[in-house]
Amino acid sequence: MTARQNVVVASDLDRTLIYSGRALALSGPDRLAPRLLSVEVHDAKPLSFMTERAARMLVELVREAVFVPVTTRTRTQYERVNLPGPVDGWRPPYAICANGGRLLVDGLPDPDWDAAVAARLAATGVALGEVVDHLARCADPEWTLKRRVAEDLFAYLVVERGQLPDGWLAELTGWCAERGWTVSLQGRKVYAVPAALTKSAALAEVVGRVGARAGSGVGARVGSRVGARVGATSVLAAGDSLLDADLLLAADQGWRPGHGELADSGWTGPKVTALVETGVAAGEEIVRSFLARVREG
Repeated sequence: MTARQNVVVASDLDRTLIYSGRALALSGPDRLAPRLLSVEVHDAKPLSFMTERAARMLVELVREAVFVPVTTRTRTQYERVNLPGPVDGWRPPYAICANGGRLLVDGLPDPDWDAAVAARLAATGVALGEVVDHLARCADPEWTLKRRVAEDLFAYLVVERGQLPDGWLAELTGWCAERGWTVSLQGRKVYAVPAALTKSAALAEVVGRVGARAGSGVGARVGSRVGARVGATSVLAAGDSLLDADLLLAADQGWRPGHGELADSGWTGPKVTALVETGVAAGEEIVRSFLARVREG
């Protein structure tokens, strides 16, 4: 079956579609645990997984809709992920990395999008360097394992989450908010991201291009029309973190798992389904929900 150009399915990756060993949240007797498929290898070690059932359903999904991975990962981190597809070596035609800062088209960064993002960030919020310097001052080496800058767009820390001082995250969140930045705690990572750098803006660009391609029949592009939206295109989305909230709100229908930042805060939206499943079982339910909705037409 040919992918329906009028349905775009956008999914966050980590702790939404794919899961590290420590995030699987397996329950029940070991003998009844779901069979797992490794979808990411790093330094010759399996790193992320889906259930085999989820993998089979994802193969069906990418045949029936335009599937777009949407992640805070850098391009290099994203390229380690090998999602199941209709043929070996399959890659989604579009992928959104760096929380919307990078748009990959057939695996390559789109220079028009890079330029649009750079212009938008230059006009809003404080510079990356100021935030990086602040993180260096306020993050105690006793519980900070790594400090990183991603794609020259945002910064993050890898921390011992259980050792974070009371009030530290709230204080950092307030400091960043005053300067036009957003803070998100995901697993052991603390992200500081410009508020103007969003997954939903990049998704809108993809939706515009997909709609133009379907309408013209000749693969026309929409250039850098940030926020373009073609009315005939239906958008489905899933995510678990604060950085996914705008993505879910922008979709025609969204899902969030029973774990993660959004679940912990009780966040939801008018078109968002809050699942009860957690861990890799939630990932399977998300793919099942996507596929069912696409087939409803």
